[in-house]
Amino acid sequence: MLLSSGARAAALWLVALAVSPPAHAEVIRATDNSFISRNEVVVSASPKEVWLALISPATWWRSEHTWSGDAKNLTLMPQAGGCFCETIPEVDEPGRFTLAGSAEHMRLVQAYPEQALRMVGGLGPLQSEPVTGVLTIAISKVDRGTRIVWEYAVGGAMRYEVPVISKAVDGVMALQLAALAKPLGIVPAPAPPAQPKALPAPPAGGSAERKDAPAAAQGKQGAAKPAPQAAPVAGPPAKPGAAPATPTKPAAQATVADVFGDLGDTPQP
Repeated sequence: MLLSSGARAAALWLVALAVSPPAHAEVIRATDNSFISRNEVVVSASPKEVWLALISPATWWRSEHTWSGDAKNLTLMPQAGGCFCETIPEVDEPGRFTLAGSAEHMRLVQAYPEQALRMVGGLGPLQSEPVTGVLTIAISKVDRGTRIVWEYAVGGAMRYEVPVISKAVDGVMALQLAALAKPLGIVPAPAPPAQPKALPAPPAGGSAERKDAPAAAQGKQGAAKPAPQAAPVAGPPAKPGAAPATPTKPAAQATVADVFGDLGDTPQP
């Protein structure tokens, strides 16, 4: 069965499940109807170079994840209300003729040059679902170069199973970030610190039980006293028939500082 270009593009998002993302990627949260994908990479380029590349998706966005099959048809207007859009070229060939079309991938809601870009929209197969997707790309200077954090938060009713679609979307987001970062010079993550070597185990029985140790010395040393244990703290008596209490954690609430933590100066809400 032949698939249209749009169907092929949607199918490629699901193929991403089998692709190992080259950037640090993770689905950091998932519920029955929402998920958050977070990817991160450090590059050697300056924040200005990262920004200029970011707003030129035709130079790095992967063509297999476009509706037209060619990333050269992508444009992005870096201002509020601007469009991350794609032109669908006209077809003029024997026996077939079409007019040019277009597709909106996302709409910009914030643009902080050299700091952050925020867009709203359902990417790929999510475009057909009544969901809201918010993509925040934060740029910040770090000791090793420039860090790019790419976070896509999706929520709403969808016909896909969240455990499946979240992993597929996360994989594609990692591929797109890697495509952006590669020409900018990806800085490898530092190696984890070396673990200290384990000390050799003492001889069986310990030095105090050596055969050549004087008996008097052993007698003076005596047996070690067990450490005193803290007395249990008495609590209020349980009500008859009540279930045992279980500790609960308060639900994490995102603050403005959390969302804009990579921007340096926190914008006022």
